[in-house]
Amino acid sequence: MQDVVIVGGGMVGASLAVALSRAGMQVSLVERQALPQRPANAPFDLRVSAINRRSEQWLDSLGAMASIQQSRIQPYHILRCFEGKQAPLDFTAAELNETHLGFMMENLEIQQALWQNLPDSVKRYCPADVESLSQYADHVELTLQDGQRLPTRLVIAADGALSKIRQFVGIGQTGWQYEQACMLINIQTAYDSLPMTWQQFTEHGPRAYLPMPGKQASLVWYDQHARVAQLSKLTPAQLKAEILQHFPADVGDFTVQQAAYFPLTRSHANRYFSGRVVLVGDAAHTINPLAGQGVNLGFADALELSILLISQFQQQLDLAEPAMLARYERKRRLANSTMMNAMDAFYQVFNSPLAPVRTLRTFGLQLASKAGPLKALVGKYAAGLV
Repeated sequence: MQDVVIVGGGMVGASLAVALSRAGMQVSLVERQALPQRPANAPFDLRVSAINRRSEQWLDSLGAMASIQQSRIQPYHILRCFEGKQAPLDFTAAELNETHLGFMMENLEIQQALWQNLPDSVKRYCPADVESLSQYADHVELTLQDGQRLPTRLVIAADGALSKIRQFVGIGQTGWQYEQACMLINIQTAYDSLPMTWQQFTEHGPRAYLPMPGKQASLVWYDQHARVAQLSKLTPAQLKAEILQHFPADVGDFTVQQAAYFPLTRSHANRYFSGRVVLVGDAAHTINPLAGQGVNLGFADALELSILLISQFQQQLDLAEPAMLARYERKRRLANSTMMNAMDAFYQVFNSPLAPVRTLRTFGLQLASKAGPLKALVGKYAAGLV
């Protein structure tokens, strides 16, 4: 019997597999999709994450940072927010006495680096999908679609927003879909990217720039569903013309390489565990991607759960002890809810066309730029330093 079976070998699930197996646990990892094998010079993927300092430290402790190609990592030192022609609000690494605020990385690179660091003791089932789950007093049994049975003391559901494991154990969700969608656009620029990411707030939704290595960058366009669907049907040349019209001139000259869009949703599991099953990452919560905090929250879940499980394992205690799992839920639910609510408030304030609200947010940006200690605290929070 395994100590832990992790369902979902994405970034969060794979990080837990590395951490728990290195602590001596018998771990199995079930991943539905085969990992793509990409050449070193593959085009940059659309799925990019802004990895904050806490997540960076977590990945570094697992050996993943050293395994990621440096040519595919872009540090950023400045986070800029602005609206129209108003003076920008800049959060800088120098203000926090840090060398950088975080890194822009492709999700696939992070996932592959974590899989490369899996100890040989980890049993891998990939590609494989779970057909059913049965809970007993002292263990859980998963049945895969090919008929294999996996008995284990604990199941960690890291299988994403549409988690089958969460559904199997009957954990409901609270959430909604936002009125807007988000378009991701990879571009090749005429110049090397600067180590700065920015967000411009407009009456139609935010526009964002994410620097990538070399002459690469990712643009993010938030707008109404119909508008984003219309943009998705344009040719690269037509989409470029729209970007030049609706993004700041700072983008400069560029060529569009690829684009895709997705709806914006928020969801939060009503519970984080049931019996011998515990949720992490998107299986437990999804968040408005406005500040790029989604995977950082997932890594924070993984870090907290790993600390508790390793302590239980070293003391030869039950890995599914309800009191321990309740501690995990209390701590992570509070942190995740706080970030989710903050992003919702931010989204509503900066998406409102009402004149009084526009005046208020302009004043707020100006005030924030002068509020030294408070500004530093917000910067540290965004960077995962508090």
